[in-house]
Amino acid sequence: MGAVNGVDDMIRRTLELSMLLAAASAQGQTPASAPPPPAATPGGVTVYRCPGPDGPHYTNALTPAEARDRGCRTIEGTPITVVQMPKARPPASGTAAAKPGDARVDPNAQRERDNDARRILEAELRREEDKLAALRREYNNGEPERRGDERNYQTYLDRVSALKASITRSESDIAAIKREIAKIP
Repeated sequence: MGAVNGVDDMIRRTLELSMLLAAASAQGQTPASAPPPPAATPGGVTVYRCPGPDGPHYTNALTPAEARDRGCRTIEGTPITVVQMPKARPPASGTAAAKPGDARVDPNAQRERDNDARRILEAELRREEDKLAALRREYNNGEPERRGDERNYQTYLDRVSALKASITRSESDIAAIKREIAKIP
């Protein structure tokens, strides 16, 4: 919070100085109490913060007169950090695995992998079908039996809608597993 107040004070003083200098230059005078010009950054360059339509713009490519005309403020005593955006990587080509000379998998090893994948998917399909059958039994065509803890009718309706959603989700899972099994050669 203290740093923000310090920046606000610095901005206020810079504005007061700008107004004082503008008034003195309009009268053709140099004020006796005018402080020295803003200090440059360690590299000897003055950096300006200029207002813009998409936020502040920082630059060191303006003369003091241009900066004053655009309503820019000098940045003093604040370290300036420039962050460069990382370079965009070229998109990975999908044909990288199909290049000739790449190591091929032994057909027998691939067949074993496919059989393992089929066995795992079929076991998952059986579990999901058993789960669906249990959900359908409990759902009882949209009229499941009320439980003792469901004295409130809304609680019962919430359970019915949750059962219906579970049945729908289980059916879509079964369809997805069947599609995966169909993909295996």
